[in-house]
Amino acid sequence: MKSIRLNKTTRKNYLTYGLVIVAYVILQLMSSSGATTSTLQGMLVPICAYVVMAISLNLTVGILGELSLGHAGFMSVGAFTGVTAAIAAGNAIPSAAIRLIVGMVVGALFAAVIGFLIGIPVLRLRGDYLAIVTLAFGEIIKGIFNNLFVGIDSRGLHISLLSDKTNLAEGGKLIIGGPMGIGSIPKISTFTGGAILIMITLIIVFHLVNSRAGRAIMAVRDNRIAAESIGINITKYKLMAFTVSAALAGAAGSLFAMNYTTIVANKFDFNTSILILVFVVLGGLGNMLGSIIAAAALTILPEALRQFSDYRMLVYAIVLILVMLATNNDTFKAFLAKFKPGKKKKEEVS
Repeated sequence: MKSIRLNKTTRKNYLTYGLVIVAYVILQLMSSSGATTSTLQGMLVPICAYVVMAISLNLTVGILGELSLGHAGFMSVGAFTGVTAAIAAGNAIPSAAIRLIVGMVVGALFAAVIGFLIGIPVLRLRGDYLAIVTLAFGEIIKGIFNNLFVGIDSRGLHISLLSDKTNLAEGGKLIIGGPMGIGSIPKISTFTGGAILIMITLIIVFHLVNSRAGRAIMAVRDNRIAAESIGINITKYKLMAFTVSAALAGAAGSLFAMNYTTIVANKFDFNTSILILVFVVLGGLGNMLGSIIAAAALTILPEALRQFSDYRMLVYAIVLILVMLATNNDTFKAFLAKFKPGKKKKEEVS
């Protein structure tokens, strides 16, 4: 039975990889042939970023079983630090692709460090208390970046809070301008880079979930007391999942930010965290393929309904409610189960 379960898990993982690759190839072919609209073309990188965000949050909510309402905070950390690194490395690294990689790596590292430091006190809480504290963390991060000034000149980086006291030398450049955010960002994010980041995210998450550490994380989720009684280090494994989730969100934030010429801290507010949580809930807790589909569909849907003008958000909300009701309905699930491959074979054997 164990080998059968593992084979099913492996097949599902490969199916997820395959669908991502197929979607990438189809969209690339459509783009090269001019079959995609300019609107869809401009949404490809944000869709990739939101997909990575949904997968990373699903690691915390679905696999670890903890509710986080401040995931956009890690995205903002990755966005601001990654863009700063990419701009600072502009003269030393002429290749846009390498600067994009550097930005995503730096964003992931900073977000991982913040996630680790925040996770030490926060993960001792549970339920509503943890949700409230993570929500507060997201707002604190937004407030910090709204009052942060970072500039670069021949003497290096200069940082100040509340007001611009960077005192840049002649020829220096202000990168982060407090509430004005970052302007003149080099648009170096690409759909290919986003697709690669999705694949790396899936590989990391699937390997973690299917490892010994992943089984320990799920044991903590299912029964904390039982897991602790058999010697599982609760804090260690919760911090591991939370830190990995934060790092992936940071990389997604860097990818997202370098798709625009200007980015501000208010973009990564509470509404963004809730939007990502909706992706996870709609796609299914612990279901990475569902998160991918939900993130892509719900990112495209508001733009597809733009022709309805004032009614588009109303239609979007109604569709969202109907889909959630359908996916959480036992009758609907039983109906879909009839079309699962291998269902008839099992019935014939029994």
